[in-house]
Amino acid sequence: MSDGWVSSQPRAQRARRVADLLRQQITAGAFGDGVLPDERTLGDRLGASRNAVREALGLLRGEGLITRRRGVGTTVVTPKYGHGLDRLAGLAEALTGYGTVTNEVRVAEVVAGPPAAIAERLNLPAGAAAVHIERLRRLDGLPLSLDTSYLTADVGRGVLGGDLAGRDVFALIEETTGLLLGRAEVAVHAVTADPGTAALLEIPVGAAVFAIERLTFLSDGRPVDVESIRVRADRFTLCATVHRGRSASDPSTFPPTG
Repeated sequence: MSDGWVSSQPRAQRARRVADLLRQQITAGAFGDGVLPDERTLGDRLGASRNAVREALGLLRGEGLITRRRGVGTTVVTPKYGHGLDRLAGLAEALTGYGTVTNEVRVAEVVAGPPAAIAERLNLPAGAAAVHIERLRRLDGLPLSLDTSYLTADVGRGVLGGDLAGRDVFALIEETTGLLLGRAEVAVHAVTADPGTAALLEIPVGAAVFAIERLTFLSDGRPVDVESIRVRADRFTLCATVHRGRSASDPSTFPPTG
């Protein structure tokens, strides 16, 4: 154990650092049986004092990630599932092998006048219809996300005829149009759950939620799907493999002239 590292930092900072390390390991599935080692063992592995480990475990328990019970020890409450941001994939596709994804279809209808912001993002002309779909998505019966989509009417009507309870919308779009999806613009925000969302996702009001806003395009460049997704942050990890490229301001990225 690195006593110098432990003693040179404020107590709260040491605990946060240990909590970060443990959270990364839990997310990566380092504790396959869901049981964490005792405080002394964790301290030896992480180079931290037992006090720092104890406080870090308290932080993770406050996040709802672990639970501590006498005679049982420290266990992971619910596993976190990864969803890559570097690949365009539906939820069921991304979670293949983790369990069964099912969808409670709450709304599935053609709307004559979608919100103006939606119409603008989909490049819809004035007065054009759209298809509105809202689904509560579960993994092995436990709520994971609340997904709201607006699709262009020509694409959405085909999707409405598909298996919305059992299939990803992305798969239905490609199946019914005969075209591949091309790309998506994604923004992720950290928000707290409002009462309605909390009730559906079965989490406390004010709990942390990922808010994912996504605009998806067909391979021909046409926008067809605007999504607003609320995901339980205690059960989900957003991950990506990214590569460092040269910036547009780097002169070496420009072709030679003359």
